[in-house]
Amino acid sequence: MRTSDNVGRMRPQTDPLQTAEAAAAEAGTVRLDVRWTLGGPPREADYRAGHLPGAVWLDFDRDVCGPVGPVGGRHPLPDPAALQAVLRAAGVNDDSRVLVYDDGDGAAGKPSVSMSAARTWWTLRWAGLEDVRVLQGGFNAWIAAGLPVETETPAPEPGTVTVTPDHLPVLDAEDAAAWAEERELVDVRAPERYRGESEPVDPVAGHVPGAINLFLGEDDLADADRLRERYAKHPDAAYYCGSGVGAARTALAVTAAGLPTPPLYIGSWSDWVSRDREVATGEER
Repeated sequence: MRTSDNVGRMRPQTDPLQTAEAAAAEAGTVRLDVRWTLGGPPREADYRAGHLPGAVWLDFDRDVCGPVGPVGGRHPLPDPAALQAVLRAAGVNDDSRVLVYDDGDGAAGKPSVSMSAARTWWTLRWAGLEDVRVLQGGFNAWIAAGLPVETETPAPEPGTVTVTPDHLPVLDAEDAAAWAEERELVDVRAPERYRGESEPVDPVAGHVPGAINLFLGEDDLADADRLRERYAKHPDAAYYCGSGVGAARTALAVTAAGLPTPPLYIGSWSDWVSRDREVATGEER
């Protein structure tokens, strides 16, 4: 498992979510707009049409994730130096408070449905930033609260952040295989994708051999008591999804419920099949 002593030094984050009203009342926060659509074009036009005051646009695929190659999956980890350059250009320092937001999937009342914002939160925490929040309900919640937006593109003072990766536990394919044998590897995709009956995105259907399926829908992710109950049944679980975005959303919800941030197989299924590894279908016994 790719981790280091940094994990032990990272302070646990008990409240990674922030309401629109609370975010509006805070001064000095670096705001990052990471609106994104799976398989769609970049959302910079939406950003230019209106964004949180002072927010800097990041292209989720280009700036938050690494380049896609023959192996590594659809949303690999970024190169630390490249991520550092992106964050410095956005005005981030080591001690900055950062707020990330996306659309909130159109559900302002659901605290854990954010996708690209959740993965950005996870990536910045992995990179060593300690004070990172996700806007609860995303841009839609900001608008619903009647808060101001702007269209100007800010020019922040360059930041001085130093990216030091591996502050959160990360599994690669070998780790994931071992985790499935020795502990619990949880596939959070829809059951039909786990069983290999349907695969709308990746070239091969199925799941990591030995992994169990625990689909967490929006209602599950928004219910802290339900998450705590499920976590109690799977305390040593590591999570994966299709490309590490949904798994990061699960990690955000678990963390917001006051539980330790779980290990992620961040390359997830798209990484697994890119390496021609064994595939399982149906239900695990």
